[in-house]
Amino acid sequence: MAAGTINKVILIGNLGDDVKMHYFDDKNSVGRFPIATSESYTNKQTGEKVTNTDWHNIVVRNKLAEICEKYLSKGDKVYVEGKLKNRQWEQDGVKRYSTEVLVSEMTMLSSKKNSENNTMAAQQNTPVQNTPKPIVQEEESDDLPF
Repeated sequence: MAAGTINKVILIGNLGDDVKMHYFDDKNSVGRFPIATSESYTNKQTGEKVTNTDWHNIVVRNKLAEICEKYLSKGDKVYVEGKLKNRQWEQDGVKRYSTEVLVSEMTMLSSKKNSENNTMAAQQNTPVQNTPKPIVQEEESDDLPF
């Protein structure tokens, strides 16, 4: 990391689709899913409520990806923390660009999922906390094989 710079993103949003997984033969995996964040305001001239929605491309790796695939589904609310990564590639002679959030920490916020987590923790004789516990992704290199 260069001195005096930071690349950190924190989002709370809802999944727009189920987690799509890609497995590599060396036991590594990548999961991808979109989340939506929205902000609302009232138009002062018309009095109409206006909602703007932004979509974010989320990338999770290995164990965190497997947890996301198992416990998250379309519509679930999630907290993610990570960094922005810009990618470019060529498809059919056209340059394509994408900005992704490489997630290092994730917390499930949907109540139905929290109850499943509490049940799972109880089965493993693990103490259950009332607040969602973040799941942290170990640091890895940024070299993606695609």
